Amino acid sequence: MKNHIVAAFRLTLVMLAVVGIYLLIVYGGSKILPTKGNTEIITWNGQKFYANIGQEFKSEKYFHGRPSSVNYNAAGSGGSNKGPSNEEYLDIVQKRIDTLKINHPEMNNTKVPVELVTASGSGLDPDISEEGAMYQVKKIAEVRNLSEEKVRNLLKNQTEKPFLGLLGPSKVNVLKLNMALDQLK
Repeated sequence: MKNHIVAAFRLTLVMLAVVGIYLLIVYGGSKILPTKGNTEIITWNGQKFYANIGQEFKSEKYFHGRPSSVNYNAAGSGGSNKGPSNEEYLDIVQKRIDTLKINHPEMNNTKVPVELVTASGSGLDPDISEEGAMYQVKKIAEVRNLSEEKVRNLLKNQTEKPFLGLLGPSKVNVLKLNMALDQLK
């Protein structure tokens, strides 16, 4: 019996060391990021927004981010918990695809980027892919009476490349993109 207690105690110490080292690596790693692991608060039109929390944009003159399963409520983040074979979930995604195609008839023959019709795990993802933003360029250029080239150039300037050029896809922060869009002449 005594050997079991000693073995359990040793295992506990080893796991504490492993978890402690992991936490130090995560914490230290966050400090080399551009935001130092902190939130980025942006003031726009007299209101404060968190750049790392998805926002809802209803107007046609703005780029739209991922749908939210929590209505963009940061206090209650979470996914829908419905799997890809769930009929109700498939109906919701199909309705989003249909709505997107109605709102962007010029893109009817183009593949719909997945993040424009599916919510993220948190329901608060602030970023979309460059492809997801490019899907919306034509409509926004038309609504704002701008050239598509001008909107594309803005999009390219707002696109964040993968960390070290390797890890993850290119992405666009929708809030920052829309702020820059408002500053276009």
